Amino acid sequence: MRNISILAGSSHPQLAQDICQRLGIPQGRATLSKFSNKETNVEVGESVREQDVYIIQSGCGNVNDNFVEMLIMIAACKTASAKKVTAVIPCFPYARQPETPYKRNSVPSSRVAKRDDDKFGTMYDGQLQSPIKPSSLPSPPPNSDSSTANSTDTPPQPEIFEKSMSSLSFPDEDDTPLPAPKLRHLRTESTLSLDGGGRVSSISRSHSNVAVHPLAPQPPADRPLQTGTCTPGPGSGNGGYKHWTARSGTLIANMLMAAGADHIITMDLHDPQFQGFFDIPVDNLYGQPLMIKYIKEKIPDFQNAVIVSPDAGGAKRATVIADKLNVDFALIHKERRVAAGSELILVGDVKDRVCILVDDIADTSFTITRAATLLTKSGATKIYALITHGILSGNALERIKNSTIDEVVVSNSVPQQDHLAHCDKIKVFDIAGVFAEAIRRIHNGESVSFLFEQTPY
Repeated sequence: MRNISILAGSSHPQLAQDICQRLGIPQGRATLSKFSNKETNVEVGESVREQDVYIIQSGCGNVNDNFVEMLIMIAACKTASAKKVTAVIPCFPYARQPETPYKRNSVPSSRVAKRDDDKFGTMYDGQLQSPIKPSSLPSPPPNSDSSTANSTDTPPQPEIFEKSMSSLSFPDEDDTPLPAPKLRHLRTESTLSLDGGGRVSSISRSHSNVAVHPLAPQPPADRPLQTGTCTPGPGSGNGGYKHWTARSGTLIANMLMAAGADHIITMDLHDPQFQGFFDIPVDNLYGQPLMIKYIKEKIPDFQNAVIVSPDAGGAKRATVIADKLNVDFALIHKERRVAAGSELILVGDVKDRVCILVDDIADTSFTITRAATLLTKSGATKIYALITHGILSGNALERIKNSTIDEVVVSNSVPQQDHLAHCDKIKVFDIAGVFAEAIRRIHNGESVSFLFEQTPY
């Protein structure tokens, strides 16, 4: 392969070596270091002018430092006149933060009206505001001792205004028309203040004879207004919706494009709509063919197994695998209750069956271990868990050890050496061949759709 250079970041050097070995080309030279103040330093040790550069960096370990390191590597290659720079990100960072405005469990506050002297208020941010009363309007300042002169402006025509307003209606939830406002003559008094020399020093105006009525319908006689209180949503501070939750989807995409990336290659994005944040091509490879291959080769009597999705979000992924293997499918639905938390509900029959949990990512392993407990209570004889990105942070390994899962199979999209050493339930399948074939096809201008259905080796 000509005019190609593959550089590796510091997040997963072993995967980069495996990809280069599959392609039969040497890995490019790049020196990655940090200054004493922890700033990242990147030096590309070879010429990349007019070459297609592929930078391999996974979103694991120290995610923020590794991401900034990748941005600097991309910018360095573009500055060195690289023809094209492709970011190969097996495990995409921040992929679980799409652009959603509110937290998942936020609900609007209860809009219950409150009776206050037969007047209607307005709901603002979960609080009932009383209407402005005429008595609460500020009164005009008293006349000063200086000489004053009163003048009366021409009042509006109340008959014409009242006739036009009576034809309007403002329906509410009960479609009750508003009564026409009753206005009297509007009188404006202007007060002139004179100084010692008889000249006008200031002019002040005050309004009188103004009838103010709240623009709200009166309750029907046969349906008295119910009293109550305004109940804020659960977990909200001041009622109403929860505070806007910051999401980083667009920001991450813009940073990669601003650094100079021309193409993105990744695998099993947690939210597929993440691809829409980019203005450059994004190839989202699938881990399903590798999972199917592992099931056929490593799980005995898989024909009688049940593919299980641990949540509703992964149902499509699990059904695709179940259809290709021609086996049954089950779903675990998490029903979130405001007061009692969440409850897992199994949809499907797993009694005396082998269950294969399928998911795209396992971080704390809380989801798959809870699902395994439910499957065991439902009569499952053996439980496997196939995960594309086994991040396994925090006390995830302890949860897996203490769970009823017999085997957790993850890919090497993130380094798994430490996980294998501390938990004997962890197994690994290799994705280097898929990324190597994707790089080869993209560099030669071939289609990568073959990799969506088949494994290259």
